[in-house]
Amino acid sequence: MSEERMRLGGMALGNGVLVHGPRFWACAVRGKDGTLEVASGQKPLRAVDVRNPLLRGPARLAEVFALLPEIRRRLPSAELPFQRPGVAGAMVGSALGLRLVRASRLSPLTQEAVAAFLAVGPAAMALRGSNLAEYHGAEHIAIGTYEHGEDRAKEHERCGSHVLGPLLVTSAAGSMLASRAPVQVRPLARAAAGVGAIAASLEIFSWMVRNDRHPLARALAKPGHELQHRFVTAEPTPEQLEVAEAALRECLRLESPANGDTDRAAEKAPPT
Repeated sequence: MSEERMRLGGMALGNGVLVHGPRFWACAVRGKDGTLEVASGQKPLRAVDVRNPLLRGPARLAEVFALLPEIRRRLPSAELPFQRPGVAGAMVGSALGLRLVRASRLSPLTQEAVAAFLAVGPAAMALRGSNLAEYHGAEHIAIGTYEHGEDRAKEHERCGSHVLGPLLVTSAAGSMLASRAPVQVRPLARAAAGVGAIAASLEIFSWMVRNDRHPLARALAKPGHELQHRFVTAEPTPEQLEVAEAALRECLRLESPANGDTDRAAEKAPPT
């Protein structure tokens, strides 16, 4: 591809797709009557404005979650991922399991291994074969095809599932360090280690995207790729792909230099 294209982020909904760039977002959903609804706007929080490496990773997550209330307000028919009973139940079960693991006498490394499974395993099983997994595939195809300038498959190299590998490593390191803190400050140390693990894993993920041929980057991406390939994405229908493409077109329209700053289209959104 001769031109460098803006990187976009996205999120699959139960009945649609969210696509977001550095400054704007667009969401398209398929109503129960088959109609296509689209809403868009400016981001209330922009991670692209955060330069501190310690804050940049958490800001990327906060940026997306800050959009959810706006999506619900503008598109009441949108089905957010956490609304699915299976996903919500899996998250509650995972949270309870994590509390038991953290209170156990298992070694820190074993705790992190079990916690990693509890964090993604139940939710992945709940997603498998669902509309959410199909819209996730549609999101990847639409964004990947735009970014690469050629038809792409349902897997995307910047899918958030690829953060799993780095997060396992950083969480294990942070947990072991926090376990050595004095008892009276250990809860605070664990909380700080959790935030630090997220920030570090997202920075590592950004390095992985830039160095995707490096053996270490491939090794770290392997757990997330398998999760993405086997559980959290599925082949979309043409109608679902139409929804994703509608969200993509609206986001690109807003990010176009014709609608604002001339350098907007060249600015890269952070990986999501």
